[in-house]
Amino acid sequence: MSLQPFSLAVGGFIAAGLRAAQPGGQRVLALHGWLDNAASFVPLAAQLPDLDMVCLDLPGHGHSAHLPAGTQYNTPGAICHVLDVADALGWDRFTLIGHSMGAGIASLTAAAAPERVERLVAIEALGGLRGPEDETAQRLRDHVRAARALPGKNLRVFPDLSAPIRARMMTNQLSEPCARLLVERGVKPVDGGYSWCSDPRLMLPTAMRLSEAQIDDLLAAIECPTQVIYATPAQSYYPEPLRSERIKLLRNGCLAVFPGTHHLHMEHPQVVGDVVRRFLAG
Repeated sequence: MSLQPFSLAVGGFIAAGLRAAQPGGQRVLALHGWLDNAASFVPLAAQLPDLDMVCLDLPGHGHSAHLPAGTQYNTPGAICHVLDVADALGWDRFTLIGHSMGAGIASLTAAAAPERVERLVAIEALGGLRGPEDETAQRLRDHVRAARALPGKNLRVFPDLSAPIRARMMTNQLSEPCARLLVERGVKPVDGGYSWCSDPRLMLPTAMRLSEAQIDDLLAAIECPTQVIYATPAQSYYPEPLRSERIKLLRNGCLAVFPGTHHLHMEHPQVVGDVVRRFLAG
């Protein structure tokens, strides 16, 4: 399935991404992880040729616009944006596929708008990162301090793409082809070379996080069939048994676990694609 660039005007905001519009295909909206972009789903889309698949650059990522000055990147805003994009596509009901941060947004969208989401595929996350209650004050202080210092910082400039590709390979345990996919859509040309095109505000510490009890309540509210896909070993910030315990809260959930790294949908698209195809077939 060949993905083609697209852009939509959504409430005065330009949302961009990649789309393979198979006529009559199942409507699928794919949400990438933090500091990734729509190219995250290029390998997986090739395994799912019969879908009307829209791979979105979330706000501040890839080719989508940054949020206006003075506004915040947060989960409720992301959920509303996902639904606004579905409205702009003319989709009343649709399937969500998310990876990492995108899986957190997708699962909470399914909880917040069950009448809109038919099915959910959550890869390497479910419900978002928790925030222990006794860290709330320090987390808010860190966010405010970093946000107020951000305007004085300059973006790093790379003379060519080799350095950012190596950085993504090391940080995310990615192969060179997968890192290149993300980097080529994640940079912009500037004087002297390239810089990241993602909004620097995305690097700020999260001001507020949900408690585990709040996440439990949201996961229990998901009504649609849900396929969760995890890589093993687990990531340190989303460890066992926490990640498996969350699945027990789903009304209609199933789990697949494979050896791999965090971007297993990019590195092992055939394995992940087989699971997704069977799940979407019902």
